[in-house]
Amino acid sequence: MRPFLPQPSTADSDNAPLCHCGSRHTGAAHSLWQARRAFLMLGGVAAASAAAPAWTQVQVGEASRLRHLIPAQELEAAAEQQYAELIEQAKAKGVLVAASNAQSQRLQRIANALIPHTYAWNERAQQWRWAVALIRSDDVNAFCMPGGKIAFFTGIIDKLKLTDDEIAMIMGHEMAHALREHSREQLAKNSATSIGISLGAQLLGLGDMGNYAARLGGQLLSLRFSRNDESDADLVGLEIAARAGYNPNASVTLWQKMGNATGSSANGLAFLSTHPSGPERIRELQRNVPRVQALYQAARTQR
Repeated sequence: MRPFLPQPSTADSDNAPLCHCGSRHTGAAHSLWQARRAFLMLGGVAAASAAAPAWTQVQVGEASRLRHLIPAQELEAAAEQQYAELIEQAKAKGVLVAASNAQSQRLQRIANALIPHTYAWNERAQQWRWAVALIRSDDVNAFCMPGGKIAFFTGIIDKLKLTDDEIAMIMGHEMAHALREHSREQLAKNSATSIGISLGAQLLGLGDMGNYAARLGGQLLSLRFSRNDESDADLVGLEIAARAGYNPNASVTLWQKMGNATGSSANGLAFLSTHPSGPERIRELQRNVPRVQALYQAARTQR
């Protein structure tokens, strides 16, 4: 249903002075015209800022414009709070692995190599307060929340016997979800359904999206991304890791290990409940490895 916009009377409109927008209308109508124009301009800006960098080797589409219904700053603040609570709970239970631990240092080293290559994918990433935590758990899981808050469970490293290259592929994939703002997009879709947000509300400047983003923070760890989001994260993560000097072929061996783990036992494989493995996923990665191979080789010569 189209939003109802009050119209000025013909007399008012005829007598109104010429507005800087090029039309004759009264103040109320002008405010609504400005709101409509701002919303449409936002769509254009969103399309430009969401496009993949021109120099990328992998081919991904634009990020969804719908994500702009959720303010990024508020969502990142909510994610930071939830991450802090997670870390505190891990400390209280004695399962937060110390930063001085060799595995923690390994993760931090890989993150430090990848992070500089994230900036081109999201200009906000340069201001993110990136963090990496290792939690002692048999669960096969890892994630990166909005704002660059990363966590790995020891189960994913130990059970799959991950190499540094394979860890980089997982980390790059999870970073890509944050960079491409898949959580923001999913929450926007959820919020549009659950609180009945309409285009009219956006045009008229209504709604409480900032506070709603904060309330949705608790959903961040339970979101399920679409197949397109997963493919997007696979390819963006692949390129980020290759540019950091990690072997892109590890993306294939990683998902082969994931597939074998699924076949042997489903216990503790939380990662696979939201990141399903399959032949097509592996084939797509195999098709894209040659695209980033030169990036990997160039990075290796500089390390």
